[in-house]
Amino acid sequence: MLRFALALLAGLFFSGGFADSAAALEIGQTAPAFAVQDINGRRVSPSEYNHKIIVLEWNNPECPFVKKFYGAGKMQELQKAAVADGVIWLTINSSADGKQGSLTPEQAIKINKERGWAGTAYILDPHGNIGRMYGAKTTPHMFIINRDGNLAYQGAIDSKESANPEDIKTATNYVSEAIAELKAEKKLTTPSSRAYGCSIKYGEE
Repeated sequence: MLRFALALLAGLFFSGGFADSAAALEIGQTAPAFAVQDINGRRVSPSEYNHKIIVLEWNNPECPFVKKFYGAGKMQELQKAAVADGVIWLTINSSADGKQGSLTPEQAIKINKERGWAGTAYILDPHGNIGRMYGAKTTPHMFIINRDGNLAYQGAIDSKESANPEDIKTATNYVSEAIAELKAEKKLTTPSSRAYGCSIKYGEE
């Protein structure tokens, strides 16, 4: 809990609401399109993953709330299970150059290897174009696109607004729940929730 308190004092914590720089998306609307290169130089565009469920995970490796899940190995477990089930997992880092969490492609590759990252593609978004397009506000902030290309879920990764890894055990994981329900073609129990975590370190617009 000490890290959580320090994060609050440092002004890193953000819960709920959307800043003026990024408009909130509505559940059911067509997910915004983008086409970029990932850290390995591969082209990534959600529109190219026809009839696939797509998860967008906003990431800042220095954020205590991100460390909560990666340090416990839970984000990697979720990524592995999703990808094995045919889900596309895109991790996006929207930290501006020189700000907390900013990485070069080489640094991102190294960190991902050390942490055992298991997603489909890791994308650097230093100008914040994708982040603002989706209204991403925190790390982690999760978005899920359904097979029809529409936004099915947005919000927190789970139900416990905490940086304490122990809370993962008793939390409802909204992402795994949503993926399972989408795969079963069921209505989502929780289509949106209040995002929590470190504020994304956007640059000036």
